[in-house]
Amino acid sequence: MEAAPGGLGRCSCAFGLAVAFDVFGLIILLLGVFGDLFYYDFLIYAGAIIIFMSLIWWVFWYTGNIEVPPEELEDDVGLLKKGRGLAGVVRRFSGRLSSGIRNSFRRNEGSRGQGSAPRQAKHRREGGQVPVAFAMTSQDNVSTVSAAVTETQVI
Repeated sequence: MEAAPGGLGRCSCAFGLAVAFDVFGLIILLLGVFGDLFYYDFLIYAGAIIIFMSLIWWVFWYTGNIEVPPEELEDDVGLLKKGRGLAGVVRRFSGRLSSGIRNSFRRNEGSRGQGSAPRQAKHRREGGQVPVAFAMTSQDNVSTVSAAVTETQVI
């Protein structure tokens, strides 16, 4: 994990692109501000957008140079021994508990899914369609939004 020569870190390409975007954006921005051109507003906006896009390269350069000691990575990639002390006991207990809960959900999903299949197959027609019934009300008390709006406008 050595830094690249010149002190730029491992991601010198991202650093170079970030600086290039900043310089190019600043040139375009200043040309729009101080140049006597009829499209100065376009240059101002374009320069600001280019400078904003340089933030992407700055983030890449910064995150690419973050160094994490191997001691902090051991637990994340499973290198830490699981059987040591109280932490190992708690880890094994939580693993058994979560796998038990996960298995109980799987058993419940299987029984629900199998129970609904015969009921649906019993009501199917030859075309593979399931009949659907809707509860209907009488047409006397049905009002629409357009009728309500028309009534309020007349008043």
